[in-house]
Amino acid sequence: MNEHDLSDLKAEFNKFVKDKCSLEPDDAMSPGQNPDAGDKEDEEPVPQFVDALTSKLLAPAQSGVYLSRLDIKRVAEAIDESIPIKERIKMVRALFRHTTKQQYLKDVFSEIGKHINGRILIYQELSEAFPASKEIFDEHTKKAQKTMKMFDTIVEDFEEIEPTDDPMFV
Repeated sequence: MNEHDLSDLKAEFNKFVKDKCSLEPDDAMSPGQNPDAGDKEDEEPVPQFVDALTSKLLAPAQSGVYLSRLDIKRVAEAIDESIPIKERIKMVRALFRHTTKQQYLKDVFSEIGKHINGRILIYQELSEAFPASKEIFDEHTKKAQKTMKMFDTIVEDFEEIEPTDDPMFV
């Protein structure tokens, strides 16, 4: 291999790294672009229950479990939805943004329930393996079960919206 070819390749690579892989936040975005700005889709309205749901579901101290971005993505994929990986709150809002049917809610909450039940099983295994910490795991288990009961309440209270309904006609 020619020495000249290697130096050209190295120069091309260095240019690529400088242009595309910069660690400086100012270099990575176009001028005038706000780094904290979300998509326009993130600003679309969501059903009323979503804000209360996210505040309880995404706080492990309240829900008893931590749902990661990947968990939320898996829930979406299980019900044939496609949502981009973003902040967890934006992902949950995207998941429920266009909810019009009670069955959709049941499907989503069923999938989230599967993830929560998986965490409960982990808590049970850990409490058996570490009996001194059983009280802590039992507390998280109770919170997780309470969260799943909240899902049932949301589904029962949800009123379906037909796409032909006029939102201004009440």
